[in-house]
Amino acid sequence: MTGRLVVLGSKGGPAIRPGGPSPTSHLLELGGRRIVVDCGLGVTRGLVNAGMELKALDLIFITHLHSDHVLEFGPLIHTAWTAGLASPVRVFGPAGTRAVWDGFVGSMAYDIDTRIDDEGRPDIRGLVSVTEFGEGAVFEEGGLKVESLRVKHPPVTDCFALKFAAAGKTVVFSADTAHFPPLADFALKADVLVHEAMLAEGVERLVARTGNGARLREHLFASHSTAEEAGVIAHAASVGRLVLGHLIPADDPLVTAEHWEDAVRESWGGPLTVAADGLVVPL
Repeated sequence: MTGRLVVLGSKGGPAIRPGGPSPTSHLLELGGRRIVVDCGLGVTRGLVNAGMELKALDLIFITHLHSDHVLEFGPLIHTAWTAGLASPVRVFGPAGTRAVWDGFVGSMAYDIDTRIDDEGRPDIRGLVSVTEFGEGAVFEEGGLKVESLRVKHPPVTDCFALKFAAAGKTVVFSADTAHFPPLADFALKADVLVHEAMLAEGVERLVARTGNGARLREHLFASHSTAEEAGVIAHAASVGRLVLGHLIPADDPLVTAEHWEDAVRESWGGPLTVAADGLVVPL
């Protein structure tokens, strides 16, 4: 079965703006499994647009608990439930993921109980299991193997790159990270590396637009990788293709795909894809 990676959300950060892209989420179809990686705003609509039946939702992996990666986690499962989901959904995330799910279910208790009684739906609380993971082996079943690596994303300590291997293919997601050389060993010879990327020339305009000033600028440069640094990791890992995602900024009209390509070509000469919402990378 041919696999594919679908970029559902290509933007770094939680804010959305008119005509702009959605925050981070991906659909990975690999080894006959459909895997959702991160759940930023727009993930549900993105999955529908990618042709996935929501009631087929099965595996969800969360890299860390920043809102642009987890804000639509609960709503995705709930919407799938209203679309006919009746089979188990397994969620894997860092410490605190269970609390996110429990908090969402608590906030929706009236709706959930009403729909169970009035519409005869199965109890969503019995369909979902949450497994919290640290660094190392995360999941192995039916030929699919998932591993994690703790990366550098201060002040978040539980932020993990994820490696998915099945059917002779390997796909690695960097998660959010400052330049982190051990990631190259983790991603060694991967077919696809999805690595976050920041364009330094766009940061000042982003900071001015959001109004957070020096504090936001300090966070961005301490916690994220530039496109050039993503290329360094891809080169050191000898990956088959580098996909630049979690773009910062992703909705600046003065920044084009050519700007990203020019920046990353300083360190990476191999196959390159600059993420955009709805973009498909065949495996």
